[in-house]
Amino acid sequence: MKEPIISISGIRGIFGESLTPEHIVKFTTAFASYIGRKRVVIGRDGRLNGDLIEKIVESTLLFNGCEVINIGIAPTPAITFAVESLKAQGGISITASHNPQQWNGMKFINSKGIFFDAEENSSFLSFLGTENSYIPVEKVKQVEYYPSFSDHHIKKILSSKYVNLKKIRKRKFKVVADCVNSSGSNIVPEMLKELGCKVHKIDCNSSGVFTRDPEPVPENLKKTCKEVKKKRADLGIVVDPDGDRLVIITEKGEPFGEENTVTTAIKRVLSLTKPKKRLAVVNFSTSRSVDDVVSSLDGKLYKSPVGEINVIKKMLEVNAVIGGEGSGGVIVPEIHYSRDALAGIALLLSEFAEFKGRVSDYKKSLPQYYIKKSKIGLSSANPDTIIGFLKSRYMNFLQNTEDGLRIDFESSWVNFRKSNTEPIIRIITEAKTLKEAESLQDKFLEEIKGFFK
Repeated sequence: MKEPIISISGIRGIFGESLTPEHIVKFTTAFASYIGRKRVVIGRDGRLNGDLIEKIVESTLLFNGCEVINIGIAPTPAITFAVESLKAQGGISITASHNPQQWNGMKFINSKGIFFDAEENSSFLSFLGTENSYIPVEKVKQVEYYPSFSDHHIKKILSSKYVNLKKIRKRKFKVVADCVNSSGSNIVPEMLKELGCKVHKIDCNSSGVFTRDPEPVPENLKKTCKEVKKKRADLGIVVDPDGDRLVIITEKGEPFGEENTVTTAIKRVLSLTKPKKRLAVVNFSTSRSVDDVVSSLDGKLYKSPVGEINVIKKMLEVNAVIGGEGSGGVIVPEIHYSRDALAGIALLLSEFAEFKGRVSDYKKSLPQYYIKKSKIGLSSANPDTIIGFLKSRYMNFLQNTEDGLRIDFESSWVNFRKSNTEPIIRIITEAKTLKEAESLQDKFLEEIKGFFK
């Protein structure tokens, strides 16, 4: 039997192959034991076969003596918010995030509505393989279904002091919404209508059928970009299958830039925060545009390794008012400690409404950087040896090794990170021009290839 990919983010696999009913029962039972067999919130991203996994998870939790609240098809941030709001001891989001159609998985959430950190994850995994001790059927509780919880999620976001409802509604934005037929299909258009937007929907039928690769990167959004221009919309809004990443498309049908999502959100929140509390957190692979914006507002920027829980832990440590990741993830503690595309939508629409100009003009007002991402296969080579070679080669430049190796140059930077699941090194370069960013990519790819000779 093939095994699922197990990481700090939970488990993922191809349903029926590396993610089987046996796996689902095993991990759900371990989770029930870990949280003390108490109240659990579950929900799913809506992808195909998610309903089958949902039934297995429900039944396993019930026979382990848990009280189950099921909020149905919902973004992962709504599930994490529900865990906190409903005072549950934990939660399970049934999702494979942006993975392709045949994948599915489970993300595990603690009693604070936050994903497990490394220590919690290790403790949870220690319960795997423990002997099942199911309760008698007559003691099994009834599932409490709560499909309208999305209303509370929307209400929480729109009550934020960082959201200018009046200005957004006055602008009456015309928006193309692409929710990849997954968890955002109902809640995203619903919130946009609450904000006074005229919404044209693409792939918002909650069928779970992906008509394209679900990761919201530019090469997968050509159809959506064309639709924005065709409908003469003010902007396009795209979320990934579990609703924690936000991508914007300008009125020209061009990407606003994933990195600019978090830059804009941070600019929004810090500009409305008292000077001494202007603290933000991003990961080491996020654009330098954030550094520039935070500096311009006399704020302080902290950085963490890649990963939502790493960003959140640093935010809690320094009491940051905003955080996120360059992949389009926005974390607003006032709303909830979770990457939340819906919170991002409300913040960015507030910025665009107050800016008064077009979205493409707003993009030009931000610090201009160009980022390139690639990866290189390693075969049998040791990634740590290669990163050590690069560290030594560039020892005269500013370096950080908290998350792989980041080297900062005068107007550019590069980050090397080894994958935990594949024999590859990921390479991210950023510079003031696209040509320079690409040139840096080529330079380091050649240097790594030269290492093998």
